[in-house]
Amino acid sequence: MTDTTPTYSTAGLATPANLITITRIIASPVLFWLIIDAESSLGTSWPAFLLGLVFAVSDLFDGRIARATGTMTRTGAFLDPLADKVVVLGCSISLVAVDRYLWPPVAIIIVRELLVSLMRVNFARHGVSVPASRLAKWKTTIQGAALLCAVLPLLESQHRAVDATLWLAVAITVLTGWQYLRDGNKYAVR
Repeated sequence: MTDTTPTYSTAGLATPANLITITRIIASPVLFWLIIDAESSLGTSWPAFLLGLVFAVSDLFDGRIARATGTMTRTGAFLDPLADKVVVLGCSISLVAVDRYLWPPVAIIIVRELLVSLMRVNFARHGVSVPASRLAKWKTTIQGAALLCAVLPLLESQHRAVDATLWLAVAITVLTGWQYLRDGNKYAVR
C-alpha cells in the first residue's frame, strides 16, 4: 500500500494557495448576503450563482497551486476544509432562511461536520492523522453543486431537482462521516 500522506512545506501563511483560501473565507459573508437579499424570495440570483462558482473554482485551484509550487502547508491543510465548511454551512443556513432548503437535511450536514471536526481534534490529540478519502474529497464538490443548483435562477421553480441534489449531498456527507470514523479508529489501533 502506497503512503499518501502529503509532505508539507515550512512556508508561512502567505502562500498563494493560502491567500486564495483566506479570501474565500473573508468573502463568504458576501455570498450569504446575496442569497438572503436576492430579489427572488427563494434566494436564487445570478450574482449568488456566479460568486458561488468563483468560490468553487478557487477551491479547486488552491490545492493544485499548493502542490505545483511545493507550498502545501499545515496551515493550508487546516484552512481549506475550514473554508469549505464556512461556505457550505453558511450558504445552507442562508438557504434555509429564505425557505429554499428545509432544516432536516441541513441539520444532518451541520451535525456531521461538527462531529467530524471533533473527531479530527480527538484523533490529533492521540497523534493520529486521517487522510481524506477520495469520496470525502468529492463530498465538498457535491455539496457545492447542490448549493449552486439551489441559487441558480433557471432552477427556481424546480423544487424537486433542488431537493434531490441536497439529499444526494446529505447521503454522501453521512457516508463520508462514517468512513472518517471507521478510518480514524483503524489508524488509532495501529
